[in-house]
Amino acid sequence: MTNPKLEVLTPDNCQIIFIDQQPQMAFGVQSMDRQALKNNTVGLAKAAKVFNIPTIITTVETESFSGHTYPELLDVFPGKDILERSSMNSWDDQKVRDALAANGKKKVVVSGLWTEVCNNSFALCAMLEGDYEIYMVADASGGTSKEAHDYAMQRMIQAGVVPVTWQQVLLEWQRDWAHKASYDAVMAIVREHSGAYGMGVDYAYTMVHKAPQRTHGEHATLAPVPAR
Repeated sequence: MTNPKLEVLTPDNCQIIFIDQQPQMAFGVQSMDRQALKNNTVGLAKAAKVFNIPTIITTVETESFSGHTYPELLDVFPGKDILERSSMNSWDDQKVRDALAANGKKKVVVSGLWTEVCNNSFALCAMLEGDYEIYMVADASGGTSKEAHDYAMQRMIQAGVVPVTWQQVLLEWQRDWAHKASYDAVMAIVREHSGAYGMGVDYAYTMVHKAPQRTHGEHATLAPVPAR
């Protein structure tokens, strides 16, 4: 039997869940820069929208502790239902399990806080009890210390979780720069969220392809620029 983890992620074979991307949870993150964490999470969300990936957003104790989901994330999915929970483990909530099942995809991309608690428990239970494949977005997730994040990632990897990064997921979904339907939108995400890579794209547009210098919010339409 073919190992399903050898299959690359495509817009047709996966779904995504954002777990507890809330301010109080972010306050406790010490494993990476919090602004970079939000940037990566929002970039990943925009990618999911471009490729029409079935998306779940779940929160924990919004009013009593954690606060509301980042507005930048909610702006990507206006009007989307938020699945509120009390359990640290999203898998324990029937609404979350039902949403996962309704999406009908066994590959689940995960971005959440904290890596060592909510992400870890969800991943292990979803694999054991739900027979899902978990793709943990390491740089769109954060832990209460670098060690907490790193050792949680190691534990999950040993259990069969696939570690990925947000830009890796974006480019795996795009796969081919000849896929013109999503090309401009992907480049817009890269230019806004991909740091040095995005700066390189802007440079290539203006200096190599001689496009007019753009103002903030403008998107150029050009022949594909090499990805690397």
